[in-house]
Amino acid sequence: MNTLSILIILLVVALAYGSYQYRQVYLQNISRGDRIAELEGLLHVSEENLARAEMEKTLLADQLNAEKARVDALGEEVGEISDTVGDLDKLSKLDPELLQKYSKVYFLNEHYVPSRLASIDSEYLYNEASPQQIHASVWPFLEDLLQDAANDDITLTIISGYRSFGTQSSIKSSYSIIYGSGTANQFSADQGYSEHQLGTTVDFGTPGVGATTLEFQNTPAYQWLLDNAHKYGFVLSYPLGNAYYIFEPWHWRFVGTDLARDLYRDDHSFYGVEQREIDKYLLNIFD
Repeated sequence: MNTLSILIILLVVALAYGSYQYRQVYLQNISRGDRIAELEGLLHVSEENLARAEMEKTLLADQLNAEKARVDALGEEVGEISDTVGDLDKLSKLDPELLQKYSKVYFLNEHYVPSRLASIDSEYLYNEASPQQIHASVWPFLEDLLQDAANDDITLTIISGYRSFGTQSSIKSSYSIIYGSGTANQFSADQGYSEHQLGTTVDFGTPGVGATTLEFQNTPAYQWLLDNAHKYGFVLSYPLGNAYYIFEPWHWRFVGTDLARDLYRDDHSFYGVEQREIDKYLLNIFD
């Protein structure tokens, strides 16, 4: 075989090999392109799935928040109902007479007696030979008042506390005999109209001053009561100029610290406020 033939054969072989290599590279490029396209397709699908998942997450979050708001609202409603039921139950156990106006307005019959009475400690009595009682729920407030007054060097004593219908009847009869019914009506209530029958009212005294006299208004004890009694739930029932009885600086009634505070703040008297406004304070009278 001559040289030319050999060269031709080598050339053919080279061309065939080059064609093969080109085809392989071409096929590889096509395969890589398809893979890229496939991956791009998968990426696009993933992005769509992610966007859908985000939308579903947002929707679920909105639904969760809406449900939470509904549950919270329901909880508040249940709480309000519970509070209302609790208040109604509390009111059912309170004496509705405690904040009524009795001086010639409302009437307590002969069978009315406070639910519970407590004895006033003898150390606080104006006359130790005359035991006195007070509504049991009022006694802690009254005891605090007496003790705090003593801490301020003010001596207050109790002349009279709870009086039954019969006791008030006897007192009024004796006053009517001594002073005449017209005069007696100016300073003494008929039976059934006395605040003392509620068990929430006391007549205060102080050493050196006679019992239930106008001299009491000139004492440091009376001034201390004017400045401080409301803190313990007590108010002066019959101030100067009231429409019911003569001025009684010794006669103080427990109405609860909330009402007493508001009356003191607004410079109002108990009998100068509408009954419907007073009734709002009954629920918390002993709080």
